[in-house]
Parts: sequence; C-alpha cells; structure tokens
Amino acid sequence: MVRFPLWFLALALIAPLAACHYPTLPPSAQLTKNPKPPGPDDYIIGPGDTLSIFVYQAADLSVTALPVRPDGRISVPLVPDMMAAGKTPTQLGEDIAEKLRKYVKDPTVTVMMHSFVGPFDRQVRVIGEAADPMAIPYRDHLTVLDVMIEAKGLTKYAAGNRSVIVRRLPDGKQEAIHVKLDRLLKDGDIAQNVEMQPGDTLIIPQSWF
Repeated sequence: MVRFPLWFLALALIAPLAACHYPTLPPSAQLTKNPKPPGPDDYIIGPGDTLSIFVYQAADLSVTALPVRPDGRISVPLVPDMMAAGKTPTQLGEDIAEKLRKYVKDPTVTVMMHSFVGPFDRQVRVIGEAADPMAIPYRDHLTVLDVMIEAKGLTKYAAGNRSVIVRRLPDGKQEAIHVKLDRLLKDGDIAQNVEMQPGDTLIIPQSWF
C-alpha cells in the first residue's frame, strides 16, 4: 500500500475548501477596458461644427443641424448642457446616451457631422488677400494648393509670392515658411506646394501698388 506523508494529506483536504471559499470579484469590481483615446485620424469636434444627433426609436429626442456653441457645448432634449468640443462623434454619442439612461431604456445615440471646422489647434487658416479667407479643418496631407482651392484663389490685390505660412513649433516658438503662391497657381511650380500642419496660418499680403 502506498503511504503519503501527513503534510500531503493535509494539503489535499485544505485545497478543495480554499477553492470553494475563495472570494470572486463582483462584475462592478472587475477590470474594464479604458475607452479608446482618439487616434490621429479621428475627427475631433470643435466650436462652429454642425451636428445631427439621432436617438434610435426616439424621434422627439433627435436633433438635426445643431451648432456647437463657441464654448464648445451643445443642448439637446433632456440634456441641456453637454460638452462636445474635444470629443469624437462616437465619444459624444456615448456620453449623450449615458445621460439619457435616466429617461430612456438602453438608448442608442448616433452623432453625424454636417459641417466641419474642428478645434482651433486642428484648423488651418488662410487670411489676407484670399478670395474667401477661412478656417479649414486639417486633414492628412493637406497642401497649400488644397487650401487655395478651398479659399477660391487670390484677389487681384494679392502679393502671392510674398505669402508666409506661420507655424507654431512644439516648443511654443513660431516658424515662418515663405511660399510663392503666384508661381504655384500661375506657373504650376509644384516646389511651392508645401504640406500644411494642424494650426498653420497662411498669410497672403496685399501688393504695394
């Protein structure tokens, strides 16, 4: 007959009891995944954007053509003051749904963009002697030519070849990048087609005569 040491028998008796009484974490205490942060290609809502908010099977809670106020907030039925700026449409929809759970069972909220401006530091601005000075939401590989197409070209008073891109560097300093827009737009000089960065400002001066 096989003999086992006393410590082995004691361990064999205790182990099942420990397993039966080992506490388990309630669902609320278990680890959950953090929400996914916005990626570089995610659109970030900013003041001046226009949104449509759809609440599934609740047409009276849905809103179309809703502007984001200068303070970055919006107001929708049952949610009178919600910060929208700095969030992606998906994040904003989730936040609104969370607020609506007080009134609606399992709300499903979809946020759609109507017009795009984006937060200030994700805009590219063109000022001065552009036919239509404006702020443009930044997108990947946006170039000076793209900006000028959006701005409808130069005015007849523009000194295009003295244009400057003002760019804020990570250390807070500013860099001036000279670009000759007349050579780009009239002569097709692609060397002048500089790629823009978020926050850039294209300044087109007036001619001296």
